[in-house]
Amino acid sequence: MALAPDNDKHNLHQPHTVAIAGGGRGVGTTSLVLNLGFTLARQGKRVLLLDGDTGGLSSLSAMLGLEPDKDFGGVLERQYRLDETLLTADYGLNILPGVAALRRCLEEDPGNVLGGLGALATLERRYDYVLVDAGSNMDLPGLHMVASAAQACLVVTPDPESLKQGLSLIRRLRKKGYRRIPGVVVNMAAGASQAQSVFQRLNAVVGRHMEDPLHYVGAVWRDETLRQSVVTRVPVASLPVSDPSCRQFHTLADMLDLRLCRLPPGKTGVAGYWQSKILRRHRVGNRSPGETVEYPRSEEERLSAAMDELDVVLGSHLDAMLRYEAFNRFFALLGRNLDADAIEFIQTGLAAIPWEQMPAGDRRHMATHLRHLADQIMPTVSDHHETAVVPSQSPEPLFGRISPGEQERLVQALREQPTDISLDRLLRALASHSKART
Repeated sequence: MALAPDNDKHNLHQPHTVAIAGGGRGVGTTSLVLNLGFTLARQGKRVLLLDGDTGGLSSLSAMLGLEPDKDFGGVLERQYRLDETLLTADYGLNILPGVAALRRCLEEDPGNVLGGLGALATLERRYDYVLVDAGSNMDLPGLHMVASAAQACLVVTPDPESLKQGLSLIRRLRKKGYRRIPGVVVNMAAGASQAQSVFQRLNAVVGRHMEDPLHYVGAVWRDETLRQSVVTRVPVASLPVSDPSCRQFHTLADMLDLRLCRLPPGKTGVAGYWQSKILRRHRVGNRSPGETVEYPRSEEERLSAAMDELDVVLGSHLDAMLRYEAFNRFFALLGRNLDADAIEFIQTGLAAIPWEQMPAGDRRHMATHLRHLADQIMPTVSDHHETAVVPSQSPEPLFGRISPGEQERLVQALREQPTDISLDRLLRALASHSKART
């Protein structure tokens, strides 16, 4: 049954977004997303679950025994509206199936998918929480699925292979530029002691290779009730709160809520993240094999990324007024701290421009402008105030020592000199001529 959220209860802020990913197959990400969603909904929160796994029997809708005939993939293909795809469960919990279609968006023409993403962005703002089942397929689109949320939660089990896969996921995220601290949920633990031990082992390995420690969110114990809930398709979170299996998800939800409240408010939701990535990929094409899943944080990396982006934008057929605005703002930014380094930067930049490729008329215009600019920076001193400065190592000028004598002798001396004589030689010749006559 499709159900759109109540328009009277829309939120104007971005929701808390959490992506739950698995350290390997079979660690229980879908069950965890579903039970957390039910728990938060029972607490009065408006919750949307995004089924971002690759589908099959482990999908969110399948675990509830639902068989949707419409999903988000059809919205992106403009077959139907987004509100036609929403599923509803107990406590007003909403599920959007087929969000795994986002994985194909990076290869699509933006014009074909941005409409559906815009609808998803509007939908997200109606909720307090958006939980993404990111699954365990950690190719590049899968990494984007994790990075699209404000908080990533990695689900591992005591199985050594799960820890190995979880560590591999964290390394891949860091290699692609992800700088947030993932949370860890230990599933299928025999008890609190084992859960803490599993987390500490994973965190110790991560600490040897990365600066930031992981964040322990909590654990879910292995019990028969939870296993049976998968078979009966009745989440344990719908059981009475006094039930131990249900109560542990309330504890987990409280821990997650505490963690999210410490994070800065998100500026974009899941859809906003994918919109920005699709637009950026469309601008740069496929020429960037090291594409990051999150903008870098260090000053060097941020500046490099910004300059790459500026290079792409200005290198395209950009509207003249937009380019004018970009140059004005850029040079104004450089001029905020106009010291010797800034002056050298500007000089180096001017020298790097291929002036020889500029048409002759434009070069003359630019040269005139630069001379005018130089006059503004260092105005020319008027002649009657100008004082000649003679280097100490230069020979003494001959102007004051020359006595041309009578006019006829001066004219004769001038006629005897070649036409291409320099001024200095002319004066010396006149001086010699004058001495010879005396």
